[in-house]
Amino acid sequence: MAARRFPLLLFAVVPLFASGWRYYGGDSGGTKYSSEKQINRTNVSRLKVAWTYHTGDISDGTTYVSRSAFEATPLVIDGVMYFTTPFNRLIALEAESGRELWSFDPKLDKERPVNLFVHRGAAYWTDGKAARVVFGTLDGRLFSIDAANGRPDPAFGGKGVVDLRNGVADRFPGRGYGMTSPPAIYKDLVICGALAADGEPRGPAGDIRAFSVRTGRLVWTFHAVPRPGEFGNSTWQGESWKDRAGANAWSMLSVDEDRGIVYVPLTSPATDLYGGDRKGAGLFGDSLVALDASTGKRLWHFQIIHHDIWDYDLPAQPVLTTVVRHGKKIPAVAQITKTGFTFVFDRYSGKPLFEIEERAVPASEVPGEEAYPTQPFPLKPPPFARQSFHPGELTRITPETRAFCEKLMKGAVFGTLYTPIGLKPTVLFPGTNGGANWGGGSFDPETGTLYVNSMDVGMVYQMVERPQGSEIPFRPRGVGSPNSRFWDKNQYPCQEPPWGHLTAIDLNTGEFRWRSVLGVVDRLIDKGLPPTGAPNLGGSIVTAGGLVFIAATNDSRFRAFDKDTGKELWSTRLPASGHATPMTFTGKKSGKQFVVIAAGGGNKYNETYSDALVAFALP
Repeated sequence: MAARRFPLLLFAVVPLFASGWRYYGGDSGGTKYSSEKQINRTNVSRLKVAWTYHTGDISDGTTYVSRSAFEATPLVIDGVMYFTTPFNRLIALEAESGRELWSFDPKLDKERPVNLFVHRGAAYWTDGKAARVVFGTLDGRLFSIDAANGRPDPAFGGKGVVDLRNGVADRFPGRGYGMTSPPAIYKDLVICGALAADGEPRGPAGDIRAFSVRTGRLVWTFHAVPRPGEFGNSTWQGESWKDRAGANAWSMLSVDEDRGIVYVPLTSPATDLYGGDRKGAGLFGDSLVALDASTGKRLWHFQIIHHDIWDYDLPAQPVLTTVVRHGKKIPAVAQITKTGFTFVFDRYSGKPLFEIEERAVPASEVPGEEAYPTQPFPLKPPPFARQSFHPGELTRITPETRAFCEKLMKGAVFGTLYTPIGLKPTVLFPGTNGGANWGGGSFDPETGTLYVNSMDVGMVYQMVERPQGSEIPFRPRGVGSPNSRFWDKNQYPCQEPPWGHLTAIDLNTGEFRWRSVLGVVDRLIDKGLPPTGAPNLGGSIVTAGGLVFIAATNDSRFRAFDKDTGKELWSTRLPASGHATPMTFTGKKSGKQFVVIAAGGGNKYNETYSDALVAFALP
């Protein structure tokens, strides 16, 4: 029987075409869309593991003080897969088999404490002759690696590496500065944001910089905190702009390659929960900024949060889309936020495509703090995450959880969106992780739909005085719960479920197409409760096969949803939770479509750790 089938198998594996995943977000605009449709609604339930690769790069906090988070999304170009590990190693695999081709180790100092060992991926550049894989490291180095052999490019910087700390962190040698997200590529430029320390007001600058991919030479710099004489400096009282930390872009940037525009999601100025020493709106903190990708010149901006005192960074890659208004196609950019809002702008003019109102918000009771009197509220789309809480919504999921949460919120203030953290314990939604986070959204050009995963986990803080002589007089203190979050010791949120959603937003109309509960808590399922949704970090992709693929949840599941209805069509268990964004490609040799997810667990929500990169395909 096997001998008679062999010729048919040979015929079946001749590929009609092959496709890759050239950018972190699928394309330079971060849509995370694939035209692949071999895997579709009718057969997705048959997906099986094709191969698993173990990186060996894992930390649960025992050998090293810091823990690991495997958040990478691989690239696939010409049959080769490139991805980064939590220890910032760059690895190349044969994409269809998972066989290692080479690896490059930047020799990260793993004894030095960091928030997490984490890295989300690399960028790829080629001029048709040379090909390079470019990525930054947690300790502030930018590498250019020959895609063919894994060796540093000797023409780039000093033997293949540029010290990113030069020019932005010189005055702060002991403060953290590095890259956890891939840079953006435009022509021969590598455009970099950074992860910068924000625990103290002064520190490394969050500037956006572009380097030559051929030489490593600095080409341009955009000052995220404007200096005297630059637009926006007047939004900082006195000299509060000087050496201001934060206002960086730790997430992914997007590039409109046709127009030569790079879109930058900036974050909160430091410190991120107290701003009494930085009165004013504080541009370009928490702003979406459009820059000329060749020069770094500001083209337009929109400040999504004025004077951020909630750590509501713009966490996600701007999504470059096309929306339809009155029969006319409009190039657009959609910015997902921790607050649960989706802001949609004309990509070239910066004009909002849905009306945005400046609304009055509460003042701060903290001495010296001046909360900004208004904040922007988009009228559409509706918020995709919880933005307030009142005691009548307290969970009844278990008696123990309810009792814990009743104690946690005793004497607390229950704020609405943009209520400042006060001198009493303050319960606020969303928490500092969102809402949405760096997973952002995926966009289906066939239907104009944006898919966003989110969670409803609040935060509980109060402001307390710091010792006399401190640089700032107040600091936030978490109240009573693990990580200052509004949940119990089992990480069951204190409000009634659902606790996590996947939402489909029609960007043409600003309305929801559907919402599905995302994630389960196995212990509650075992008690007979319906799916509650779960905390999640990571993102989705959408395919022409009619599917939205997403892991993200802390329940160790990888799922596929019908992109039109939100119905869950497939779910499988992973070695650990997949706090990453998947990708998909079709193999050059087999003609098979693969879907790949990093399953590292750990992160902020798990005690199970793994180092597995898992590929799925049809049998």
